[in-house]
Amino acid sequence: MSVRERNRVRESGVAGARPMVFAHGFGCDQSMWRFVAPEFEADHRVVLFDHVGAGGSDLSAYDPDRYGSLRGYAADVVEICRELGLADAVFVGHSVSAMIGVLAAQQAPDAIGALVMVGPSPRYVDDEGYAGGFSRADVAALLESLDSNHLGWSAAMAPVIMGNPDRPELAAELTNSFCRTDPEIARRFARVTFLSDNRADLPGVAVPTLVLQCSEDTIAPEVVGRYVHEHVPGSVFTQLAATGHCPNLSAPEETTAAIRAFLGAR
Repeated sequence: MSVRERNRVRESGVAGARPMVFAHGFGCDQSMWRFVAPEFEADHRVVLFDHVGAGGSDLSAYDPDRYGSLRGYAADVVEICRELGLADAVFVGHSVSAMIGVLAAQQAPDAIGALVMVGPSPRYVDDEGYAGGFSRADVAALLESLDSNHLGWSAAMAPVIMGNPDRPELAAELTNSFCRTDPEIARRFARVTFLSDNRADLPGVAVPTLVLQCSEDTIAPEVVGRYVHEHVPGSVFTQLAATGHCPNLSAPEETTAAIRAFLGAR
């Protein structure tokens, strides 16, 4: 099985230009970037892909051991970069993929030259001296609900994650995306996502980094984004007017402009 087939890699834009790699969050796929990625095709080599277990990826490639931590997903990113011959790429990671990007940059510093973290969280569970947004009981209940009723969990959680209650079509799209995900893989990926702790990896980030923080984000609140910014050396923090956790869908123009401003300042 080729890496391109495994992760349903799609390329567009300008061959030879600086690459941009867009990575989706939990329960989503590369289509979530359809309003943002094309805006960079005029002057970048744009790469989209699906994490194994999501979208059009090869589900037979899913290995519970490999994907039992975010490092397995990061290894896939590195393999994609190697397969495509990418160097100095801008890795744009939404939600859990922000930390996957941090780990991939550790593994292949030559391949990834900048990070854009959209709604990042290095740890979702509160800890002593750290506010992650969820208590241990919150996360346990969330995972138990997902275990017992995948479709019901999707219908209940998608509107909370998306925000923007005045635009129900956005929550409906996210609900449908969650429901298309294989339930067993979704359960496993949820545990990896919500139980990971990547705080210790932040000070080691050695590439220019943008932290994009949404307003009224219940999944990755502002205190978490500020924490990431404070612990990633030299990072840039941009507060978006966009609300919810998915500005790539709810506010693509603002998201695109913030990324362009960051890249233009480099």
